[in-house]
Amino acid sequence: MDQRSHVPDHHPDGIALALGGGIGRGWIHIGVLRALDEGRIPINMIAGTSIGAIVAGAYLAGKLDELEAFARAATWRRMFGLFDLRWGGQGLVTGAKIERLLRASLGEMQIDDLDRPFVATATSLPGGEEVWISSGSLVMAMRASYAVPGIFEPISWGNRMLVDGALTAPLPVRACRLHSPCPVVGVTLSGDPGVREIVIEEASIDTDPSSVYKSSGVQSSGGQLGFGGVILRSFAVLQDQIIQSLMLSSPPDMLLAPPSQTIGLLDFHRADEAITIGYESTMAQIDEIRAFANA
Repeated sequence: MDQRSHVPDHHPDGIALALGGGIGRGWIHIGVLRALDEGRIPINMIAGTSIGAIVAGAYLAGKLDELEAFARAATWRRMFGLFDLRWGGQGLVTGAKIERLLRASLGEMQIDDLDRPFVATATSLPGGEEVWISSGSLVMAMRASYAVPGIFEPISWGNRMLVDGALTAPLPVRACRLHSPCPVVGVTLSGDPGVREIVIEEASIDTDPSSVYKSSGVQSSGGQLGFGGVILRSFAVLQDQIIQSLMLSSPPDMLLAPPSQTIGLLDFHRADEAITIGYESTMAQIDEIRAFANA
């Protein structure tokens, strides 16, 4: 578990929470939030990227129990059924089924209806600007934040075309700093990128490819990366590099890095393990988090 921290100047009690992207690893965030609540850590606001925006929005809307129940019941068949494939569009998946599922729980809830500030990060095309969505439809903010380019269709928001926030803010620290004076606690699901580098460097042309593909967390039933897997793995590598740069230019006051490497990027069906990882790793640092919240 990685953490880097410094105590900021005086601030109101509580923390600003930055929940990073991680696709199928995102259920880890549920465990993190359960631990923070159990530890009575006041959360002043939350910014989320991609799956982090979904978990953050559900939490602030009072729907975390529903999301957790869905996650724990998820199977490969059920998750695949949510991907409404379409050829010839701007993405392989329209996202309409997932949107209907979110609306069944959240309805027409607006971000302004939440009792604390919420920010979903997205990326504007074609310019590549980082976009912070802090008002409007909660469901549409989530959709924009998780619209992985090439997988999900982009979302039109005003005169902008928005895609996944992980392209510009895989860990939305800057959004937290703008919206809250509290110390920022970031939660990254990137794992240890060094592990992947070692595996790839040592792999020879005669090496069984399944050992390399398995380390990436994205593989098809045959062990080989499929088309979607190539996109998601490439996207995850880019996200890791951006996070490394972010840690130099705009680090959180405290970084939580649950050991997510054992959960693959498409392992939505392993929520029980993911939630446990998030809960246990956060509880192990709850005293230090509390010190930041009360500093």
